[in-house]
Amino acid sequence: MRDPAVVDEIIQMALSDHISFQQIRELHGLSPDEVQDLMRRELKPNRYVAWRKRVKQFADRRQFYK
Repeated sequence: MRDPAVVDEIIQMALSDHISFQQIRELHGLSPDEVQDLMRRELKPNRYVAWRKRVKQFADRRQFYK
């Protein structure tokens, strides 16, 4: 298991609209699927669903978003 401080950092990065999944992979070695799994485990269900919806909306508008 990862250190709670590292998990918090990954969550903050994933919630940020300015950090891509590629940047998270470079810093922490997690694939996008692993980040999604971590977010699903760590966030409340409604916050996770809202995050996924926002990521999908941004991805639909930008070629290289998350």
